[in-house]
Amino acid sequence: MMGRALWFTAGAAAGVYGAVKARRAAYRLSGPGIIDQAAALGVGWRAFSADLRDGMQERQDDVVRRLDQAEAARQLPPYLEDQTG
Repeated sequence: MMGRALWFTAGAAAGVYGAVKARRAAYRLSGPGIIDQAAALGVGWRAFSADLRDGMQERQDDVVRRLDQAEAARQLPPYLEDQTG
């Protein structure tokens, strides 16, 4: 008796799981589902682009800061500038 209840429960769970998966797959292939997927792709692309732009700006700021530091290190102190000419 316990075995039958176990198999009945397992079969019911598998049926529900399969029905949910089939319904989701059918929605994805329908017109509204494809529109939703395209919209989600657009949102993802915009988020990726924004992250990429932020990273590029951060890297550019870092390079500019390092170049400014290198330029400042190369400049001669004022008391030496008069003697070089």
